[in-house]
Amino acid sequence: MHIMNNDSCSSTSECALQVVDQKHLAVIEPQGSNVPAPIVSSFNDRIRPLLDCVDKLRHLNIMQEGIQLPTIVVVGDQSSGKSSVLESLAGICLPRGQGICTRVPLIMRLQNHNETELHLEYNGKLVPTDEVHMVIVLATNEIAGHGKGISNIPLSLIVKKNGVPDLTMVDLPGITRVPVHGQPDDILEQISDIIMKYITPEESIILNVLSATVDFPTCESIRMSQKVDKTGERTIAVVTKVDKAPEGLLEKVTSNDVNIGLGYVCVKNRTGNKSYDEARSEEARLFQTHELLSKIDKSMVSVPVLAHKLVHIQANIISKCLPDIVKKINDKLAVNVAALKKLPQHLSAVAEALTMFMRILSSTNESLKKIFLRGEFDEYAEDLEMHCPARLAEMLNEYAVELHAKSIEKQEDFLMDEIMSLKEANGIGLPNFLPRVSGISATPEVFVGKLWNYIETVVIKVLMHHFCNYQQLQSSTRCAINWVRDIIEMERLTDYTYNPEYVATFSRLMAQEKPFMEIMNDSNKPSIINLEGIGDVDVGSLRMHKDIAQQAFELKMRMISYWKIVLMRLVDHMALYTMFSLQKMVNYEIEEEIVNELMASHGGGIERMLEESPSVLEKRLRLKKSVKLLKESKDVVAKIMDRIALHIDDEKA
Repeated sequence: MHIMNNDSCSSTSECALQVVDQKHLAVIEPQGSNVPAPIVSSFNDRIRPLLDCVDKLRHLNIMQEGIQLPTIVVVGDQSSGKSSVLESLAGICLPRGQGICTRVPLIMRLQNHNETELHLEYNGKLVPTDEVHMVIVLATNEIAGHGKGISNIPLSLIVKKNGVPDLTMVDLPGITRVPVHGQPDDILEQISDIIMKYITPEESIILNVLSATVDFPTCESIRMSQKVDKTGERTIAVVTKVDKAPEGLLEKVTSNDVNIGLGYVCVKNRTGNKSYDEARSEEARLFQTHELLSKIDKSMVSVPVLAHKLVHIQANIISKCLPDIVKKINDKLAVNVAALKKLPQHLSAVAEALTMFMRILSSTNESLKKIFLRGEFDEYAEDLEMHCPARLAEMLNEYAVELHAKSIEKQEDFLMDEIMSLKEANGIGLPNFLPRVSGISATPEVFVGKLWNYIETVVIKVLMHHFCNYQQLQSSTRCAINWVRDIIEMERLTDYTYNPEYVATFSRLMAQEKPFMEIMNDSNKPSIINLEGIGDVDVGSLRMHKDIAQQAFELKMRMISYWKIVLMRLVDHMALYTMFSLQKMVNYEIEEEIVNELMASHGGGIERMLEESPSVLEKRLRLKKSVKLLKESKDVVAKIMDRIALHIDDEKA
């Protein structure tokens, strides 16, 4: 392993960063120099804390909470020179060779520092080293196996070294289309999934490494970045191996056929065992003296320019995203703390369980009374389905309409049903009721089923909110349906009623008998007559049944009068029974059933309350872990913000 040093940086051409407003950062270009020097101490005290903040949040794994962090993600096809670019920026040797060298995501934290410190973090381990290449290989084998497979579990490499740019990048496995021996057949899909996971968030900057020897539009890495960054506004391209394919390179990087919004940088990577200084000097000579490469603008060539651009891009993306990250941390923390408070209190003693049980029972009973009996909906203001009196009134109205619709008198063949019944009776006795109740007998039963299904839904929702899933309405449903069947049977057996409404209606309708019979007896009169409750009817065809027409008319009027009473009774009784049943259920049955179930000697219900359900336990542990992480993240951000504010105050002083 060879650790390279860099002594070629000039402090006179050093970059400085300053805050231009509350949200954005800008890089002040060095004066008096056409080519930016390698980024040595490129961050001042305002910017370094911001990057430290993001790195600490990444170390805490805040992204598992769905909070994305600004990240420079390095992608490229296999053998594009991706690892060599990172080596040039970091001044260290990374694993190289044939096939996939990077088999797991490698988070590289580069920090300009007077003393060299290198260590690797993975699987909870922190490994100091000066043999970076070997340690990465060993860690990769531990995570992804000794073959050529890949894994999405990342390594973190911390490089503190004099002369490196202050950057944090994520290096991902190179894209390979054809699996080699020892690789799974779906290696391309596996790599693509990892890459898409990292480059999809809007906070990610895509560093796309391209070989000058290939046609850029055919690169798989370009196709992937274009899927998630169609405008190219967060993609920067690094072109390697420029000395091997200089022809047409100027046109490729200036025409921008693949829509690279953050621009191109052409570099020549280190080859062989050259030192960092030698590699940079060779690169500088190439772009200054080569017949074709020297024509490329100096703001688009060399590793120092790349470092300078990345520092600039990173500063802007962090300053842009950090306020939103702070907001997301606070919002997520508030949501999880509230969710944790809503979980049932963890009970450790029977006395606690009994007290909690009585409190829950009381609150459940009160909620049901408010919803069913008092029509108060403050607990479910936005849930119209829980506004029970209004919904029950709607259902009863629909039920009444359906019953009346089935009772509408026919205008065609007026009195023919009655005449046929009288002839069949043949003098045995005058029937004054036709068995019409059977025609609507199914309607109330269907309504009861619908009614109690709705009530069951409401009760279970309340019990779930206050207690647990409690099914207690099947017996009520059966009782209600049996009651309806009894009412129907009573109506089926009763042919007459002394109800005052019946007497009044019958008397009013029979007042039409005289004009009806006059038309029947006088064939010269118009045969159309308007009858209350029926409308216009043609009675001309009834003149052939004059002998029983009057009896048929009386029977018809009795039937209409009686039918009104039947319908009224079915609707009114249903409403009364519903309210009676609800009061009984809320005031007695549910509470009694719950108490009997929990207090039964065989049930051990109170003791069972001490045992937290696996789902609640899992949720409690997950929320506690999340709250702990978010609080730590909030503290990290607060401390960084305090440092920045203190630095600004010192400057003003």
